Amino acid sequence: MDNMLGYLETLSALFIFFLGMGVIAIIYMYIVDKTQKKQAIRRNYPVIGRFRYFFEKQGEFFRQYFFAMDREELPFNRAERSWVYRAAKNVDRTVAFGSTRNLEPTGTIMFMNCAFPTLEEDAVAPSCITFGLECREPYTTDSLFNISALSFGALSAPAIKALSDGAAKVGCWLNTGEGGVSKYHLASGADLVFQIGTAKYGVRDESGQLCDKRLAELAAKPQIKMFEIKMSQGAKPGKGGILPGIKVTQEIATIRGIMPGVDSISPNAHPDIKSVKDILTMVNRIREVTGKPVGFKAVIGESLWLINLLKEINLQGREFAPDFITIDSADGGTGAAPQPLMDYVGLPLKESLPLVDNLLIEYGLRDRIRIICAGKLITPSKVAWALAMGADAVNSARGFMFSLGCIQAMQCNKDTCPTGITTHDPKLQQGLDPVSKAERVANYHKFIQYGVGLLAHSCGVTHARDLGRHHVRVIQENGLSVALDKLHPYEQTNN
Repeated sequence: MDNMLGYLETLSALFIFFLGMGVIAIIYMYIVDKTQKKQAIRRNYPVIGRFRYFFEKQGEFFRQYFFAMDREELPFNRAERSWVYRAAKNVDRTVAFGSTRNLEPTGTIMFMNCAFPTLEEDAVAPSCITFGLECREPYTTDSLFNISALSFGALSAPAIKALSDGAAKVGCWLNTGEGGVSKYHLASGADLVFQIGTAKYGVRDESGQLCDKRLAELAAKPQIKMFEIKMSQGAKPGKGGILPGIKVTQEIATIRGIMPGVDSISPNAHPDIKSVKDILTMVNRIREVTGKPVGFKAVIGESLWLINLLKEINLQGREFAPDFITIDSADGGTGAAPQPLMDYVGLPLKESLPLVDNLLIEYGLRDRIRIICAGKLITPSKVAWALAMGADAVNSARGFMFSLGCIQAMQCNKDTCPTGITTHDPKLQQGLDPVSKAERVANYHKFIQYGVGLLAHSCGVTHARDLGRHHVRVIQENGLSVALDKLHPYEQTNN
């Protein structure tokens, strides 16, 4: 009996000891999680947040039995997200034992390696391009890959700060989005493209009209390199920007010139643009006031207006042309959009990009108007494909959001983003450290450009902007491939 009591006392002592050690361990993990700055989930949800990374790791072993395969998820599959995460963290991006990518489905693209690839010692930095050669202040950049329109409001202050700092580190541009320019955009000195949405946030007068004085004030800021008129965007063609009132803080309301706490809903079109002539009028007005390159962003659907625009440019003169066209895709995404528009409206980039490129060639304007494109291009292969199809530069929003730590929680419009990227809740924002995340943004950009260079050199060209449609083939319904220059032949110029 005495032995039994002694045994129970020992068990009790051990239980209390291990319980105490467990409490100490939890307290230790709590302190570590709250003070570390690399992982927003752990900082916002100390201890509990660790399970996310544990389950993510276990998924590598169990998903083939219980979960979706690497390339089955939408809007971005696990393989794509995983590559972005590894690139942003600057860890091993190689794979073993063969690709999980199925090469048989219709539409699959493949780059054609040549017999004599370009050697690394023959490689040069990405070629420079200049926007607005005829402007008072042209803009020259060598960046292939840039940060697409991300408004302060849709994104948090720490997220914008991290993106701006990361862009400054690598020399790419950051598009302000239609929410106006904030101190977080300007803080790092990064190159900025100021977007003018249908509500004219940041450049409107008291009556909501485009204000030349505000344009001139913005143009005086050396960080702002170009102006982009947003006609439409990929997630909601025909619908203006939507920022729920819960995300309209006093600071955001001041920048936009609206009331705090009230839904910020932009008109579905520019009230002062009702024809192709109106587009050119606004482009040239902004360019004359600012002296900087001006273009427009649009989702391509019905294309007759674009043909009429190019005809009008040739009537008025090449000098009146926009300096660039940003093609957004039906593949685009945003924090808040009606599902019918997001799911069913607009052409995907694989059709709209060669269409615009061919029309510019046909009307003799390809050397005058640059093409920027956006739409789910978050990995080197997709960026290289876009360059081969005619783009001069590629924009990405969600790719850079992944580099900040986005986990595709699909809560962008609810102000409950668990990573602090798309929320204005201070408790959630504290998990996003701009300093460490800026480094990840820079890493992601660096490895995108490096990966694009690998593909270009394999195809035998010196730098990525030399890629053409003949370097890419696409699988057809019969299971065989055809070169993209045969599927989308270049148009002959009329001039």
